[in-house]
Amino acid sequence: MKNQTTNNGDRRRAVSRLRLTQKNAPYIFIAPMVILYAVFKFYPYVYSGWLSLTANQSGKQVFVGFANFKRLFSDELFWRALKNTFLILIVQVPVMLILAIALAVAFNSALLKFRTIFRMGYFLPIIMGLVAYGILFKNILDPQSGVLNYFLGLLHIPDVPWLTQPGWARVSIILAMTWHYTGQNAVIYLAQLQSIPDELYEAASVDGANAWQRFKSVTIPGLRPAILLTTVLSTIGTLQLFDEPYVLTSGGPNNATLTIGMYLYMQGFKYFDFGYASAIGYALLVIVVILSCIQFWIQREKD
Repeated sequence: MKNQTTNNGDRRRAVSRLRLTQKNAPYIFIAPMVILYAVFKFYPYVYSGWLSLTANQSGKQVFVGFANFKRLFSDELFWRALKNTFLILIVQVPVMLILAIALAVAFNSALLKFRTIFRMGYFLPIIMGLVAYGILFKNILDPQSGVLNYFLGLLHIPDVPWLTQPGWARVSIILAMTWHYTGQNAVIYLAQLQSIPDELYEAASVDGANAWQRFKSVTIPGLRPAILLTTVLSTIGTLQLFDEPYVLTSGGPNNATLTIGMYLYMQGFKYFDFGYASAIGYALLVIVVILSCIQFWIQREKD
C-alpha cells in the first residue's frame, strides 16, 4: 500500500514537471533571441543614450546633460548634412518606387516572355555588397577614366563631372541607389500584385475600363499596403545613407554629399566624439519616427 502511494506521488510529480515544461517551452525557445536582442540591440540603445549626455574631457566621458543636443541646433555642418540627406530622399525614393511599380507590372504580365530570367536579373543587384557596388559605380562614373563618359564621348557629348560637381555628385548617388534597390522593391510589389484577384480586373474590363483605368482603380489600391511598406523602409534606409557617399564621393565635393550617417561616423570614429555622435544618432531616430508616423497617418486617411 505504501509503495502504491509512493508511486502515485511520483507519477503526479512527473506529470506536474511535464506540464511545467510544456508551459515554459515557448519561453525557452525564444530565450536565445531575447538574449541576442538585449545584448546587441537594447544595450547599445541604452548605452548610446547615456553617451549622448556625456562629452570626452581629458580622455574621460563626463556628464554634460543636454549640451550635445543644444550643440546640434548651432552646428551648420549638421544642418548641411540633413539638407543633403533630404535632397537625396525626396528625389531618389519616389523615382525608385515608381520604377519598381512599373517593373512589377511588367513582370506580372503574361505578355512578357522569360519572366523568371528578367525577375532574377533585376533582383541580382541587391545581392551585391554595398561597398562592392559603390566601387563599381565609382569606376563607371569616374570623370577622367569612367566608362560612362567614354561612351558619351563616342556620341560627341562633353564629359560630365559626375563625382566632382555638387549637383552631379548627388545625381550619381541617386543613380547608384536606384540601380541597387529598385529590383528588390519590384519583387515586393510583384508579390502583392499576385494577391489581387483577377475578378477585379475582369469586372473593370466589363465596365469598359481601359488599361490605364484598371491600373489606377485596381492595381494601385491593391498595391497600397506594399507601397506603404516600401516607402517607410526606403525612407528609413535613405535617412541612414552612408555607404554610397562614403565610397563614391567621401562626402564631397565641398560637403555636397555629406549625409547624416557620414557625419555621425565622422564624429564618432574620426574625431572620437562619441557623445556628440550619439546625440546625432538620437536626433536621426526622432526624425525617422516622425516621418514614419506621418506616412502611416497619410495611409490611414486614404484608407
